[in-house]
Amino acid sequence: MNIIDELTWRGAINQQTDAEGLKKLTTDKKISLYCGVDPTGDSMHIGHLIPFMMMKRFELAGHHPYILIGGATGSIGDPSGRKTERQLQTMDKVRHNVKALSKQMQRLFGGDSNVTMVNNYDWLSKISLLDFLRDYGKLVNINSMLAKDIVASRLDTGISFTEFTYQILQSVDFLTLHNQHNIQLQIGGADQWGNITAGIDLIHKIKGSDEEVYGLTIPLMLKADGTKFGKTAGGAIWLDAEKTSPYEFYQFWLNQDDRDVIRYLKFFTFLGKDEIHSLEESVANEPGKRLAQRRLAEEVTRFVHGEEALESAQHISEILFAGDIQKLTLTEVQEAFEKVPNVSISAKPENIVTLLADTTDIEPSRRQAREDVENGAITVNGKRITDTKIDLNPKDNFSGKFMVIRRGKKNYFLAKVEN
Repeated sequence: MNIIDELTWRGAINQQTDAEGLKKLTTDKKISLYCGVDPTGDSMHIGHLIPFMMMKRFELAGHHPYILIGGATGSIGDPSGRKTERQLQTMDKVRHNVKALSKQMQRLFGGDSNVTMVNNYDWLSKISLLDFLRDYGKLVNINSMLAKDIVASRLDTGISFTEFTYQILQSVDFLTLHNQHNIQLQIGGADQWGNITAGIDLIHKIKGSDEEVYGLTIPLMLKADGTKFGKTAGGAIWLDAEKTSPYEFYQFWLNQDDRDVIRYLKFFTFLGKDEIHSLEESVANEPGKRLAQRRLAEEVTRFVHGEEALESAQHISEILFAGDIQKLTLTEVQEAFEKVPNVSISAKPENIVTLLADTTDIEPSRRQAREDVENGAITVNGKRITDTKIDLNPKDNFSGKFMVIRRGKKNYFLAKVEN
């Protein structure tokens, strides 16, 4: 199957500058293409993952992807998708983020992959102001720039000259990569259409209108309920394991709505048509088994964090489902309960009612604490407590560092033992 046909089946294409020409090009030969990401932070989140999954698909089809880390453009700030000016980062911060994102990309694509990483600071930083204005600024029409959605959406609130020039800088990126590496296709999010087409316009002005270069954008990802994909009550789902643990990452995918899961399987996994069709049937006929969600969680967690992290996430999930918390290791407890409310306790044994009502405020009063204990609504380290006179010793579990308390079915608290 041609790569464009596959992307079309997966619903992964939003716009193309020349659909027929790109399909013919990718059928006739293996091409080089690129996608960029600016180092606005030290980690990508799952929203950033979408275009890079497409890059991986091109690689698997035999094409040569280039990943551009915007060491230069990241110091300026892309105005797309924003109503206000970005806060400029220090160059030290930009360099730190470049290193972090480069490491993340290497983790995603592997050291032996047919993927090349570049940094636009290497060429944009060498262009003088006069050369920029004479060689590129003279070729860009202001009226054309103002008509682009990126800029037009900011005219009412205002846009600085710095962010206004971002479009030209990204155009220079496409031109440079085309000249140096024969890159013929740029991929980006739906909000990058104006930047991508500006790059194609610049190449055509310099090299001629017959020069074969193309642009392709991915759709804006929304959930079935209309809300933005990748955002949760706890914030973004990061690719960095220090920001979002592999267990939390796995659970995010496992908890996807039946209405979204097949679309996500097409976008975020490399499973073929037959298997996805089979999973689609299971959603329709056996939704309670959640086979599609499990497969989705497995595939994406393995791709981002690796097999070992996936196995750990599954192990934690199985133990928590069974309620046998005491089988968790100290590290697994920290990972599983990092986002639940934290409370502090001493290392000394303490009465259950006192601990719940006075020490931690898990319960609003001693009376409520006694009622919940007597009614079996309190578990400590996976064990149900029904005796209001019992003393709990933190040293009994998890090396004396933690105590996991649950009130009711879903309200977890991680009690950390103070030194």
